[in-house]
Amino acid sequence: MPAKISRFTIFLIVTSIFVLLIVWKYVDIMLISPTPATRVSGPAQITERGPILDRNGRILAIQTQMDSVTAWMPNVTDKDAAAILLADALNMDLAIIQNKFKNYTGFVYIKRKISTTESNLIKNLISTDKLPGISLEPEYGRNYPEKNLTSHITGFTGIDNTGLDGIELSYNDTLSPKSDLDEGIIYGNQLFLTIDLNIQYFAKKLATKAYNEYNASSVLILVMDAKNGDFLSWVSLPDYNPNTFGNASSKEKNNIPATYAYEPGSVFKVFSLSSELEIGGITTKSRFYAGGFYEHQFPDELVRINDLGTYGDISVANIIKYSSNAGAAYASDTVSKEDFYNKIVSFGFNSRTGIPFPGETTGILNKPENWSGRSKPTIAIGQEISVSAVQIITAATVLTNQGTLLEPHIIDRIVSPEGKLIKDFQRKPVRHVIKPEIANAMLLMMETATESGGTARRLAIEGLRISAKTGTAQKIDPESGKYSPDSFIASTLAIFPTINPQIIMYMIIDNPKGDEFYGGRIVTPIIKELTEELVRYLDIPIDSEKIIKHSGIITLNRSEMLVPGEKIPNLIGLSKRDIIPLVSIPDISVNIKGEGWVISQEPPQGTEIKKGMIINLELE
Repeated sequence: MPAKISRFTIFLIVTSIFVLLIVWKYVDIMLISPTPATRVSGPAQITERGPILDRNGRILAIQTQMDSVTAWMPNVTDKDAAAILLADALNMDLAIIQNKFKNYTGFVYIKRKISTTESNLIKNLISTDKLPGISLEPEYGRNYPEKNLTSHITGFTGIDNTGLDGIELSYNDTLSPKSDLDEGIIYGNQLFLTIDLNIQYFAKKLATKAYNEYNASSVLILVMDAKNGDFLSWVSLPDYNPNTFGNASSKEKNNIPATYAYEPGSVFKVFSLSSELEIGGITTKSRFYAGGFYEHQFPDELVRINDLGTYGDISVANIIKYSSNAGAAYASDTVSKEDFYNKIVSFGFNSRTGIPFPGETTGILNKPENWSGRSKPTIAIGQEISVSAVQIITAATVLTNQGTLLEPHIIDRIVSPEGKLIKDFQRKPVRHVIKPEIANAMLLMMETATESGGTARRLAIEGLRISAKTGTAQKIDPESGKYSPDSFIASTLAIFPTINPQIIMYMIIDNPKGDEFYGGRIVTPIIKELTEELVRYLDIPIDSEKIIKHSGIITLNRSEMLVPGEKIPNLIGLSKRDIIPLVSIPDISVNIKGEGWVISQEPPQGTEIKKGMIINLELE
């Protein structure tokens, strides 16, 4: 019997100790309340996200340490008072904080990654014992020093410092690489963009001016290096501050140059006419009758397209200069719809450019088998086709690179945390699209648009040769499905200098309000201002007027068509514009050195024109 009592006593003692340990653990957790530092341990591994910089090393995005406000509910003695103080200091809805206090019994985040001002307010309240149970926990965040200026380029990161839009999203694993290490700091790579922050500022200033003046739905300005496809500026309005991206609307976050598909209007004539020249349906000397409208009786319909004016017998150059719808539509009749479609596609339309932004559109271009009789002439004038702004400016590299399409770039190079070059984004040709002589001829024809009477004449700058094409496209009314009588997209594509181009610019004012809505009236003056800024900033030379003495006898008329078998005339003293017919000679190459007027030619006057001949001209 004593043995049984002894065993029972031991059992009671052990059980009592076990119960006491459980109770003590509960008291320790729920009442004694260890400090937040002992409750919540930080990550063993920390990734420091790499910076994003412009081409000159100016910081566009950088990692920073920010405070987050947390609560350990067992220590929050007066929930109502704490909620009121926190709501005021953090500019939060009181009900949200009260709901957190009601639904959580342990650890809870009140607000993550707060501003420095908010952090100082909370620190003061904690130090004066007004917020028992409330702590500040350090976390890593992202700061964008340029705020709205580069928002559509950089994008932004979320609470967990992961990219959610823009370059931050597309290059998330480059900026914040994964590692097999269990602890320590992992440093991300540096991204240098092709963007020049000074040019970005110039463009943003003028875009904002247009956005406000015309109360537009949106405005964009793209500036590209004509030689390598590098974006020097990427401006899109409306925009937002990526430091407070949660406050931005979906419209403000929309990266319009890459995601917005629209009918380009007359700017597209540059590419439709270049396509027809390459296919062989027309030459630079072709002429069409533009009597105020285009009319063609197809088997299934009569197609009529109105023109902006009555131009009579019109050359290809004047189709560009005056932006004749009738001339461009008649020119499209010279090629098959299959050939026309394939050549347009080769310019990059109906496909993504590969620019590293999420949601890039392909645009819309139906297959030829789905075209009506109206489709080909309508597409030729920039309707019944949807494009993106990135496609337009990228397609223009064909004209500035001797007929070769380039891949557009906004990333210049990737550099390791130690400064080692990981990848350099070099000029990348995509494919050959048109002959060099056609590309050069189109630039010369586009130059006529900036002359007196041309639609881009307001862009003219004395001493600087500029090639340009304006556009004004009617927008579709979403309710009626027809073209709106009062909603337009005004645009201008500009390339300069005409000879040996350095810069391509493209600007859109979407749905301008007011009496003026033509691209030639409201966009070209802004492009002119930006051009003048870039000429100064990039030190692009402007030629002064030069007088070249010659006999006064001009033996090459611009309306003539030279062919193999004839003899080369005297070209001395002619301007570059006067020698346009030379680029129309089949199987002949023309090398032009310098600017101004012809001072020497090789072969000399009187030499028979033969296939494969190279004509060298020196201008001054």
